[in-house]
Amino acid sequence: MSTYVLAFLIGVVAGLRSMTPPAVVSWAARLGRLHLENTWLAFLGFAVTPYILSALAIAELINDKLPKTPSRKAPVPFVGRIVSGALCGAALGAPSQALIGGLLAGALGGVAGTLSGYEFRARLVRAIGGHDLPIALLEDAVAICASVLIVL
Repeated sequence: MSTYVLAFLIGVVAGLRSMTPPAVVSWAARLGRLHLENTWLAFLGFAVTPYILSALAIAELINDKLPKTPSRKAPVPFVGRIVSGALCGAALGAPSQALIGGLLAGALGGVAGTLSGYEFRARLVRAIGGHDLPIALLEDAVAICASVLIVL
């Protein structure tokens, strides 16, 4: 599959869960599956980085279920998802010398994932009678599985 398509898709996933894709990308870099050496993204493969990003991803998965969590479309979370998608897209593009293209594709995917993920989740919640938790858990599973499949 094209590097740009994968970068866009990881951005879409970042629109669903902003910290899951960076955690998966970091683990891939640390385990030698994604070669980021000699790039500005090499920090993703440092020994401690995957643990920190995994802890942040778990915290986000928990925080998403809390009633006072702001909408993903609010300015700060929205920008965070775009940045996360761009970072992950750049990381997927770096090994094939498509760092900038991957960054742009990931950022666009972040926008698409944020907006479409919000609408899709809202419609599913309405369809099952307003119960958000099952849909949130489904979204978690999709984000985790998709991140792993895209990076591999």
